[in-house]
Amino acid sequence: MAAPTSTHDFVIVGGGSAGCVIAARLSEDENVRVLLLEAGGPGLDRAAVPREWVSLLGSSMDWGTATVELAATGAAMPWPRGRGLGGSSAINGMVFTRGHPSSYDAWVEGGAKGWGFLDLLPYAMRTENTTGRAPGLRGRGGPLTVAPANEPHPVTVALLDGAVERGLPRVKDVSAGVTEGVGLTDLNIVDGIRQSAADGYLAPALHRTNLDVVTGATARRLIVERGRCTGVAYTIGGEVLEAACSQEVVLTAGVVGSPQLLLLSGIGPWTHLREAGIAVTLDLQGVGSNLHDHPISTVVHSAARPMPPGRFNHAEAIGLVRSSPAADVPDLQLLFTVIPHYAPVLAGPENGYSIGFSAMLPHSRGTVRLDCADPTGVPLVDPAYLTDERDMDVMSAGLELAREIGRAPALDPWRGEEVLPDPSVRAERDMREFLRANLLTYFHGVGTCRIGIDDGAVVAPDLTVHGIDGLRVADASVMPSIVSANTNATVYAIAERAADLLSGRGPAGSPDEVGPAQRQ
Repeated sequence: MAAPTSTHDFVIVGGGSAGCVIAARLSEDENVRVLLLEAGGPGLDRAAVPREWVSLLGSSMDWGTATVELAATGAAMPWPRGRGLGGSSAINGMVFTRGHPSSYDAWVEGGAKGWGFLDLLPYAMRTENTTGRAPGLRGRGGPLTVAPANEPHPVTVALLDGAVERGLPRVKDVSAGVTEGVGLTDLNIVDGIRQSAADGYLAPALHRTNLDVVTGATARRLIVERGRCTGVAYTIGGEVLEAACSQEVVLTAGVVGSPQLLLLSGIGPWTHLREAGIAVTLDLQGVGSNLHDHPISTVVHSAARPMPPGRFNHAEAIGLVRSSPAADVPDLQLLFTVIPHYAPVLAGPENGYSIGFSAMLPHSRGTVRLDCADPTGVPLVDPAYLTDERDMDVMSAGLELAREIGRAPALDPWRGEEVLPDPSVRAERDMREFLRANLLTYFHGVGTCRIGIDDGAVVAPDLTVHGIDGLRVADASVMPSIVSANTNATVYAIAERAADLLSGRGPAGSPDEVGPAQRQ
């Protein structure tokens, strides 16, 4: 536990995926004092059980965030995000996969120089420990041991076979992100137990005397003096404390928490700050803008016979494909799940399976805003799903493809009925109405503190906040645009690179070139 008023070299705000990585890496230097602040606690026992992950949504490990009323649906929806050590890596579906190179190279085209696929690849490799994979593409010896399910569910096997029967190529290593097709995805599951960022990175570092980890600590504001961030004010049990830093404060509070803390500190669009009753420290227009997520929907089938219980995370296979022959890059993901998965407002079978589909490169953009100047206030989250018609076009193509796979002969032994959508839903208008009704979040929010050099960017390519010294952001919020995959693996890679930037280390080598001390 840190002292009520403490001084460290680095103060990290947020003990999620990125925060655990950076705290572990920076504290490898015994001459550096590191403080990690986390609002939540250590977690729940059932978080370790892969098949129980759905029960964590809405629990004490979830901030319990909901969106504002969405334009696409006319209603709010739950928007889970992790709260506690490990953050969202402690409550997510444990899918570990990279996006296609084109989705990273788009960052460079948008002004994030040095953040292309090949730039980030050594850091992505540094995170992982894999076996039997391409040595120039996948890592060995990293903190996260990742692999596909060793005994996939029989319905997962049938779904993959059905996708191949419908003309999609089978990919041996779909998680590498460099090829298109379907396959078993890597999972953050080791010996049947979830491996979160807290497990893989933070736990092996907790013995270090130069690392302080404080849970139950809610950040209230950044302390900024003469254009430099010098610390963080936070509360524990109602008591206001301060953590001073001699080098840098690093925000790793996520796509909602990081912009929220900047706004509470008077860093953001001046018009919004004035409306919220907050004194303007710096007019930085991009803070809280550019919010986007992967919209996802599903085709749900009842099963013709009882479904065997899942041993893993219910979602052991994915696909990355193009929504149409005209698509320049893969822009649609398939997600094969061995449970019925659909919007709570709909009715579906208790015994069944789902074929999910998600627009990987959405054009719709929303915001994170404050509802008031109180740090305990509820942030206003608007992902603006499907407000750009191009996203609806991709989702419509995904719906048609998912239905085709659902009718494939490989699924004959398991197929009951197509319950969602109703088989009578065929007209384009009806299909789009179904997509709005069965709209789900994929928990992949990004972009609210994006990297760039234009007036709308929040952080520079070295992750420093424009206009404020001693402050960086290093989490999903810095992605200029979303990658064409589940985002957690990319957050790990961003955090690994951020640790090098903070420590002054040079570009990463491959994991085989990283010493044992750095791996732990």
